[in-house]
Amino acid sequence: MLRRALGTVGGVFDVDWMGQLTRDVLRERLPALIAEACAWSVGISDRPHVERRRGRLVATGGTNGDRVARGQALSGEEDGRLDLGDARPGSFRDVLNAVDADGVVYADRFDQEVLEPFVLATCVLAAERARATRRAEWAELLDDLGEDGRDLVGVLRAGEWEAPLRTEAEHLVLAALADVPLLEVEAEGLPLSLVRTAEALNREAAPPPAPAAAEDPDASGAVFLARAALSAGGLEQPVAPSDADRLLRALLAEGIEPEELPGVLPHLPLAPGTAEAVLTLLDAGR
Repeated sequence: MLRRALGTVGGVFDVDWMGQLTRDVLRERLPALIAEACAWSVGISDRPHVERRRGRLVATGGTNGDRVARGQALSGEEDGRLDLGDARPGSFRDVLNAVDADGVVYADRFDQEVLEPFVLATCVLAAERARATRRAEWAELLDDLGEDGRDLVGVLRAGEWEAPLRTEAEHLVLAALADVPLLEVEAEGLPLSLVRTAEALNREAAPPPAPAAAEDPDASGAVFLARAALSAGGLEQPVAPSDADRLLRALLAEGIEPEELPGVLPHLPLAPGTAEAVLTLLDAGR
């Protein structure tokens, strides 16, 4: 681990140069991260407000937006994360500390649906840059980690750069949005949210039903192989966005071509956001 953390350039120690590179790329992509956070928030004000009382989820009879309009807090005393601290009622931080109708803290959903795939894609971009611009250090890094470099996600997992970068990404988002009213964050994210919705619909659009199964055996065969890869890979179903990298590796290892993935993913048992995360990783790795 010491050789991984310390590289030498001209005899001078360069401390965790790869970790620094991931942070640099994250800051370059900060506008995109903030935009994704805003887009993720769209629609939260229209959802029913619930809170936990003595361990039970209770609907309060209105929407999150109703409470914001009355100046009431969305988060309750029995839920939320201590690291988010006290929140101004109706702010983005207040939303993150609230629970949804399934009893899941919004902050946990935000981590899974936004931060994790964004940080992974950022790390992949940093690895591609390192491979292209710091070839000697990259080769030494691969040697230290025991990786051959063909699987960038595997290199990143071995180097353990994701977790600290997720923490930094969260801090950057909170620095920008923590005390901003939810309705303003939603308004800012609406254009990108519409784009994301349109992209999801295009990816999930099924091919013409009648001839597809009978006349296109390769397509149905790809779906069959994909389902076999899920079973063989031991992935918990529905597959969560946090396992998008494992899913992508399993599908490619099974022989499914990258161009087949957009048509295959809609037929697999995936949690919301997983298909998008897989396609983001695929694009980042090209």
